[in-house]
Amino acid sequence: MLEQALTYLQQHREEHLQELNDFLKLKSVSSLSEHKQDLRDTAQWLKEAFHRAGLETVEVIETAKHPVVYAEWLGAGPEAKTILVYGHYDVQPVDPLHLWETEPFEPTIRDNKLYARGASDDKGQTFMHVKAVEAMLKTEGKLPFNVKFLVEGEEEIGSPNLDTFVEQEKDRLAADVLIISDTPMLEKGKPAICTGLRGLAAIELKLKGTKGDLHSGLYGGAVQNSLHALVQLLGTMRNDSGKIMVEGFYDGIEELSTEEKESIAALGSGDDSMKAEVGVDELFGEPGYTARERTWIRPTLEINGLFGGFQGEGVKTVIPAEATAKITCRLVPGQDPIDILEKIEAHVKANTPPGVTVETERHDTGKPFAAPVTDEAFAAAARAYERVYHTEVAYTRMGGSIPVVETFDTQLHIPIVLMGFGLPSENFHAPNEHFHLENYDKGLETILAFWDEL
Repeated sequence: MLEQALTYLQQHREEHLQELNDFLKLKSVSSLSEHKQDLRDTAQWLKEAFHRAGLETVEVIETAKHPVVYAEWLGAGPEAKTILVYGHYDVQPVDPLHLWETEPFEPTIRDNKLYARGASDDKGQTFMHVKAVEAMLKTEGKLPFNVKFLVEGEEEIGSPNLDTFVEQEKDRLAADVLIISDTPMLEKGKPAICTGLRGLAAIELKLKGTKGDLHSGLYGGAVQNSLHALVQLLGTMRNDSGKIMVEGFYDGIEELSTEEKESIAALGSGDDSMKAEVGVDELFGEPGYTARERTWIRPTLEINGLFGGFQGEGVKTVIPAEATAKITCRLVPGQDPIDILEKIEAHVKANTPPGVTVETERHDTGKPFAAPVTDEAFAAAARAYERVYHTEVAYTRMGGSIPVVETFDTQLHIPIVLMGFGLPSENFHAPNEHFHLENYDKGLETILAFWDEL
């Protein structure tokens, strides 16, 4: 069965890559209201793709914001295993546009890499599962298991409506195992099964001083400068060594088991490879932890955007009246995003400089997730990777967030196997996002091998 499916994928490779290009051309940026129709168009495109693949039932289901696409093939019958596949069709904004070497929504192949927004996160990886199912249905006319797909359009904004959907649709989503490909491999040629994800808490600080921008000569030195005040406030949140100074921020963090500590240590620090990857001579972060530990098992507080004052060419001698900062925190098991936001708000209130006021606005939240790997599904995934990549699989955590995973865990009570095919260097969320086509091809083969092993 697998040989026939693989032959089908090889014979239709160029056709499928053109389909993926069409998918990537759709500007499904969930955070920007101007792209609302683009997201609906993308959901409809997915619906048609599922029909082409041979899925029996396909629906575009409305939510309070962007629609969910649900598809299923249940022809194997009630005694067979059921596999649930989750992915997302929404993407991050493309800014800063001038740093892209090619247009972000005009897919381009260079050096066997497919460049486009969403190529790796997560359109490309989700598309692979659709094509793997298609290959089996087109060559065999059936599957040895039942399969369900749930593809959302809000993951990049924290999945605000999917928790409710999953809670309401538990019976429809019932399965034996949940598969997600939205995580990276450890490195080139080294596959990884992800066993944990950091959570997310996002907040925006809007600081206001004088009633309007002022002439810096007439008023400078006598009134508060909102940008200076914002920098001063932000400076209280983290010390010079990278430790977060918000009171209670680290409270309740769960300790890793000895076994997991040893497993992470056995993979090495990752310090040198990260320096080379990001182009710096020295790393920075919480003392006492390696690069891998800082990004996998420790929380963060990062400034993602800073706005205020004159932004144009040249100089404008003003004292800005307003300033804004966007902040996100990555969280680890034992931390709750709402609790963290409350602590940040309390910190802001206690440390606001004189002469300004600060309003806070909460944004995306997501709970952290960590899973045991004792279920047979994890062993099956490891064997599948090893069959295709001919190397031992690594068990890792990921520094990023997939907010709904914790909800799947608490609502569906099934093993969740995070088996991704991206690489950490593929610029997710950044200019020149890309996907190595080597892992597109091997990933398709690995998915088929996983189903065979399972």
